[in-house]
Amino acid sequence: MSDFDTAVSTVQFLSADAVESAGCGHPGTPMALAGIATELFLKQLRHNPDDPSWPNRDRFVLSCGHASMLIYSMLHLSGYALSHDDIKNFRQLDSKTPGHPEYGHTAGVETTTGPLGQGVGNAVGMALASKLMGERVNGDKTLIDYRVFCIASDGDLMEGVASEAASIAGHLGLGNLIVIWDDNKITIDGTTEISFGEDVAARFEAYGWHIQKVDGHNPDQVHEALEVAKTETDKPSLIVARTHIAIGAPNLQDTSKAHGAALGADEIAATKKAAGWPLEPAFHVPDEVYSLYKKRKEELQGDYKAWMSGVASLSGEQADAWMKFNDRSAPEGLLDQLSAVIPADTKGATRGHSNAIQQKAAELVPQLVGGSADLACSVKTTLKGAGDIGKGAFAGRNMHYGIREHGMGSINNGLALSGFIPFSSTFLIFSDYMRPTIRLAAMMKQQALYIFSHDSVFLGEDGPTHQPVEQLWSLRLIPGLDVIRPADAVETAAAWTHALERQDGPTALSLSRHNLPPIQRSADFSPADILKGAYVVQHADNADFVLIGTGSELHIAVEAAELVRAKGKSVRIVSAPCVDAFLRLPAAEQNAILGSGRRVSVEAGATLGWRRIVGLDGLCVGVDDFGMSAPAAQIAERLGLTAVAVAEKILAS
Repeated sequence: MSDFDTAVSTVQFLSADAVESAGCGHPGTPMALAGIATELFLKQLRHNPDDPSWPNRDRFVLSCGHASMLIYSMLHLSGYALSHDDIKNFRQLDSKTPGHPEYGHTAGVETTTGPLGQGVGNAVGMALASKLMGERVNGDKTLIDYRVFCIASDGDLMEGVASEAASIAGHLGLGNLIVIWDDNKITIDGTTEISFGEDVAARFEAYGWHIQKVDGHNPDQVHEALEVAKTETDKPSLIVARTHIAIGAPNLQDTSKAHGAALGADEIAATKKAAGWPLEPAFHVPDEVYSLYKKRKEELQGDYKAWMSGVASLSGEQADAWMKFNDRSAPEGLLDQLSAVIPADTKGATRGHSNAIQQKAAELVPQLVGGSADLACSVKTTLKGAGDIGKGAFAGRNMHYGIREHGMGSINNGLALSGFIPFSSTFLIFSDYMRPTIRLAAMMKQQALYIFSHDSVFLGEDGPTHQPVEQLWSLRLIPGLDVIRPADAVETAAAWTHALERQDGPTALSLSRHNLPPIQRSADFSPADILKGAYVVQHADNADFVLIGTGSELHIAVEAAELVRAKGKSVRIVSAPCVDAFLRLPAAEQNAILGSGRRVSVEAGATLGWRRIVGLDGLCVGVDDFGMSAPAAQIAERLGLTAVAVAEKILAS
């Protein structure tokens, strides 16, 4: 057995032993992919285990995250901070080897994968980021030209998000992206014949990809295909690798039983015996395999040191560009600068306010790029004069995603993981199409920005299919995502400030299509108050009622308060543009903002989540059913979302 073959067997049996020890997991796929992964890590990838964040490293994405023992084996053998004991602790509490790879948890893991198809989209985003960054920082010295290698399963390529992202990759001609399809023809329920009969290679060829087909267990074929793929610079590459799940297992090879359960001690013993592998100890790694990877690590130091030397010797405009792009600190006085864009007394839709402020944000933050799912004109997110991103044109900042919300979110996660601050934009109702990507951005604590407009039933005639009701609270429920619903230009400037200063998680802006009046605030108001998530708009000590409004309903709450006051009641008005931030405040500070009095929430959306804030004796004014097709004013009358109707509900309660 050659050293290479021994290295392949090492990965296969580390994976099988780890799953057996844990009593659960997915052994078959890492066993099938061991040869391909060994080729990648021993002969293809340019990386540095001692510096996992090296900007010009090649990225490896395991989109089929259930095969996590494959990447853990490779990281351990390559010399990353992942020990032999970590491998033995696979899937255990607080281990570095969780069931699916988690970004930020295990050194060398480039993205959190598990929901199938997401890794493909992330890989497209990373490849796009390489092109965008190279256009911005390369000059006399090439600083960024990394490739992205992605392994995808049958299941990955069944998912719609992978199709959306692959279509965009082909459209852009991302020649630095190589996806290896693990064509093992097995799913949990049986063979792929029961559900997946299309010609995948032809589909990707139609997307504009370069296609090759290999025997995934033939090292020479895999090596040659990868070498050819690297020479294809105008198209992304798909390598169709025919593999056998749980290869070598005498009773379970090519069966669905090998997909998501331990092989069993007897089957592992039989597989090891057939391969001439020691039955004991479990988790065996021959010394010659460690030596092989140590040698590869030493070989890779040359590229790394040359790159570091190049960065150290940068000068002039290229040095400035490099430093500027890598400066992640928020601009000084950001809130003041963004607040100065629009006069505080300006009437308008918050989507329009957002776009005006976005222009200034782009001027101050070079990492800001993004686009829309064919709604840039409606949501108003075009960066004026910044140019479009397209095939062979990567200097621009405006990305046209077409009607591909899910792909947009996944690609933008790849951009965020690569150092950009990406924005995605569409109507709030279509946030449902990209929800899995938002959840992953929050899980990975990525600084991604979502710009959602047409955010209530007040968009009117388009009717209930386009009118969000439950979306605001469904987004607020995602841990780590801050949802901000500004009421006017002043709050919109604060919303953008929050999004750009917050580097440990994503932010969603919920914006109106219709024009809103400026809010009249108390004399002691400071724009910085907005950043707390909620603040007092109009004071009243010992108030009878506390009206809490957000976004386009804040002015309704203000007008309703006047009607209630006319009946001899005192009213405090609170704006709560970011409920998430408000709920992070200490309880004493929350109560100081809300004050005493019966609490009333006013928001044109589902009311269930407001109970936590208004209490069981509070009043929630909102929309707990689907909307209707009619002019906005008629909808407001029908649903009781006018100042008069709100005041009547308060006084009658």
